[in-house]
Amino acid sequence: MEHPAAQQAGAGDPRFFERSGPFSVAAVAEAAEGEAPPRRLMLRGVAPLQIAQPDEVSFLDNRKYADALDKTAAGAVLVHPDMAARVPATAVAIVTDEPYAAWARVCALFHPLPPVRAGIHPAAVVDAAAIIHPTAEIGPLAVIGARAEIGPRCRIGAHAVIGEGVVMGADCRIGAHVTLTHAILGDRVAIYPGARVGQDGFGFAITAAGFRSVPQLGRVLLESDVEIGANTTIDRGSLHDTVIGAGSRLDNLVQIGHNVRLGRGCVIVSQAGISGSTTLGDHVMLGGQAGLTGHLQIGRGAKIGAQAGVMADVPAGAEVVGSPAQPVRAFFREVAALRRLVRDRGKARTRDATGGDRDGTTGTDTD
Repeated sequence: MEHPAAQQAGAGDPRFFERSGPFSVAAVAEAAEGEAPPRRLMLRGVAPLQIAQPDEVSFLDNRKYADALDKTAAGAVLVHPDMAARVPATAVAIVTDEPYAAWARVCALFHPLPPVRAGIHPAAVVDAAAIIHPTAEIGPLAVIGARAEIGPRCRIGAHAVIGEGVVMGADCRIGAHVTLTHAILGDRVAIYPGARVGQDGFGFAITAAGFRSVPQLGRVLLESDVEIGANTTIDRGSLHDTVIGAGSRLDNLVQIGHNVRLGRGCVIVSQAGISGSTTLGDHVMLGGQAGLTGHLQIGRGAKIGAQAGVMADVPAGAEVVGSPAQPVRAFFREVAALRRLVRDRGKARTRDATGGDRDGTTGTDTD
């Protein structure tokens, strides 16, 4: 049986999300960077096409949901120009070349991030040598080490640990239970709950007496506008720094080894792992559960499929899948050949079992 609370709110449940508005159609269109006809209509929120009400905004970005557009009760819909004619007469078409990006802006209009509440919670532990901007928010039971620098309007969540000497730019958001050491952050960096940044890399020497840990003397550099997902781990460098380039997005449960360098705007999906000293160029995309061995060069704009095992350099712009990873076309040619082989062997077994040829006749010579 559905919990009664689940019936009380849809998108943007006010128990969890700040809400602003209502806004006019013109204001929503401006936020979307789209165009809409003049209409005296106030919009109070956002919702998917299937459940949107006449005072809510929705969007269509994928044509396979066009039937939902035909039936929607939304008061306004963000659509590509190609789909504007299909918007029902009961709704205002807000036309934009990039509906999904427009949707992101409109959602942020109605549901902005909660404001930073400047101050240090009484239960936080802050070293006297830490430098904390007066506009920053330090949550309960957070720990701020000596010589750490927390920039303007940063938010540090409950139980987060900011190690000694960490430097943080403006408007950073550090989630609950994050540990952050040996790191320098740019502006607007977001680190989600449970992430571990700056711990020792996996470096050791093999000796006759056993393993001997090698001191990890590098740092982690998180450039501006980087986002780090929940429970992701980023090792600091051994001698060189580990670098996550500006604007890159790391999903939950990603592992980044020591000395790894990501270029600008990279996307690393959940459960992927990158071994030490591998370098990714700008705008590389790495699918879920993909694994990269160490000391590789992945060229600008390369795309690596889910569960790929990458053991060699990948040139710029290449798309690879499989384990070991290879170009997409070569991989699927091999898959097709394997399927043909299995099919043909199956047919051969059937002929052997029945004593007949493919047309059902026997193979016996009667001449």
